[in-house]
Amino acid sequence: MSSESTNGGKVYRLGVDVGGTFTDLLLIDESDGGSYSAKVPSTPEDFAVGVLNGIRKICDGAGIDPRAIAQVMHGTTVATNTVLTSSGAKVGLVTTKGYRQTLQIARSYVPGGLGGWVIWNKRDPLAPLELTIEAEERIGARGEVVTPLDEAALLPRLEHLKAQGIEALTVSLFNAYANGTHERRIRDLAERVMPEVPVSISSEVIPEMYEYERTETTVVNSYVRPVVKGYIESLHDELRASMGEVGLHVLRSDGGLASVETAKAAPVTLLMSGPAGGVAGARWVAEQAGYRNLLTFDMGGTSTDVALIQDGVAQTRRETRVADVTVRASSIDVRTVGAGGGSIAYVPELTKALRVGPQSAGAAPGPAAYCKGGEEPTVTDANVVLGYLPASSKLGGDMMIDRDRAEAAVAKVAEALGLSVKAAAEGIIDIVNENMFGALRLVSVEQGHDPRDFALVAFGGAGPLHANALGRLTGSWPVIIPPAPGVLCAYGDATTRPRNEASRTLVCRFDATDDAKVLELLEGLTAEAAKALEEEGIAAVQQSVTLQIDVRYHGQGMGIPVETTLEAFRETGLRGLGEIFDRVHTQLFTFALEAPKELVTLRAIVQGPSPLVVAPGLDGGSGDPESAVVEETTIFVEGADQPARIYDRARLRQGDLVRGPAVIAQMDTTTLVLPGHVARVDSTACLLIEPAA
Repeated sequence: MSSESTNGGKVYRLGVDVGGTFTDLLLIDESDGGSYSAKVPSTPEDFAVGVLNGIRKICDGAGIDPRAIAQVMHGTTVATNTVLTSSGAKVGLVTTKGYRQTLQIARSYVPGGLGGWVIWNKRDPLAPLELTIEAEERIGARGEVVTPLDEAALLPRLEHLKAQGIEALTVSLFNAYANGTHERRIRDLAERVMPEVPVSISSEVIPEMYEYERTETTVVNSYVRPVVKGYIESLHDELRASMGEVGLHVLRSDGGLASVETAKAAPVTLLMSGPAGGVAGARWVAEQAGYRNLLTFDMGGTSTDVALIQDGVAQTRRETRVADVTVRASSIDVRTVGAGGGSIAYVPELTKALRVGPQSAGAAPGPAAYCKGGEEPTVTDANVVLGYLPASSKLGGDMMIDRDRAEAAVAKVAEALGLSVKAAAEGIIDIVNENMFGALRLVSVEQGHDPRDFALVAFGGAGPLHANALGRLTGSWPVIIPPAPGVLCAYGDATTRPRNEASRTLVCRFDATDDAKVLELLEGLTAEAAKALEEEGIAAVQQSVTLQIDVRYHGQGMGIPVETTLEAFRETGLRGLGEIFDRVHTQLFTFALEAPKELVTLRAIVQGPSPLVVAPGLDGGSGDPESAVVEETTIFVEGADQPARIYDRARLRQGDLVRGPAVIAQMDTTTLVLPGHVARVDSTACLLIEPAA
């Protein structure tokens, strides 16, 4: 019996976001756009277990058969965690003769101050020198074969790598971005010598110039490939066992969706998969409420991710950094700080100055208030002590909160500082808020944007508790609290569009080419990127195309990505592209030059259609939220106990005004409204917090 017949003809799609503490799920009815949400604890020993637990919970709540779910959209941190924990594959590397030390030479960048080089312990390359071999060959900068590949000399070297037990192989040859013939041939030879070892070649992973970045990116792809492949295949098999022929897509770092096969072949594009889901969800929710210029603020149990969205488009960058590994791959420009609900507060014996994070209690044992064995004071415990997170709240609908345990944990900090427990808790909150404010400045002020020109969208399990305070620090109003902020990353996964891109390096001055030649290359890249979507059944008429072209002034070392469209380029050509570049350069660096401009890299990004999702609506209210009051309470804010009310968000109606101090509780999070501020419920069920004046 088909899923449609067992569920009244309805078909669903599911967004799943796996975080370090909780796994969030959002189920969407594709016939009318209605949705259901759920939150379950993550299972770090095997994240797939948490995913399956969540699917059972959300299907039970919605009263549907899991086989009615046609598509699962999944945001994952598997690739990121593999790099962070150094648990990837044993990688071999093939370079052009004379370039064996490419990864060791790297770039002459040392983090820290002037004395940083003294104390910096540089991480070993992911493909060590002893597992790097050379191929006797050479491709010229224009793609011509200078020295043919010596296959006879290469074969015994490949046999040597096989004997060393490598688990993945990278091929990155000099100038391969201009011609990948030799790389493809080496892959054929390697697959013959060691057919069980996956091979990544730079001319397919990232066909762009800059030798070190191209090699590093392709090596990282190899490093995480076996782990990601195993996880995705295992999850897909388990989903099919319980849900039939369900489709699985994985969220990319740039906010698009990748098929299972694409994700397994190019996992380097998944390094920022988790944070990208939240940004996509925030953009969708805020647009329904009428806001397109946004700062996103995602505070979870372990870390906080922030990003900037301008005119409905998330800012992206061409480099993705995880720990001290940097790869050349498109990603949403998300900045992360080690500040979350589980961040541990402590007072070092030497300085006696309060510190918060980046150490985290994580999912196990978690904050003391969760009653799962945690004893260290965390941000969550401080929120409980202050009354911002009421003991009557239930996280995920079924996790109890113990205030006595929270107070006992925070008392450790209070004793060390000579303060009352509540004063110490408020100090913890103030410090973590300043840490997160610093991250918001990185994506706004330091990129030439005034945060006062943007609304602040807060989500994640802990985001709404701190959102009002962050709005006050940044001057970003209104602060938008989505209807389901605790599962917004899953919203992003479920509402994201399929995406693919193709790129080509073309170092050429504007005056050395013409519009027709560049347009021909851009149309070719568009066709190449569109092919993967067409293979998934997405017709050309359903696709949209964005161009991202790296431009620089002649003589500069690095280019700046400039976004345009095929239609705009056909109309204004290189002249219009140069005008956009001047504006972007002025925004970033306050000036533009009269120097000749130069193309660096052409890139075509093709996306599929947006899914049908309907923003939840609310009946109109009287403006008085009295019927939503759950209880009277007292919270500690601005150095004193103040009377406040706790509201049930499910009972609030459109137009209701909740005046601070107040706490608004719901299944997946709790929102704090500070004194002197008011939260208005809008027509899309969002809370819009602004100063009362």
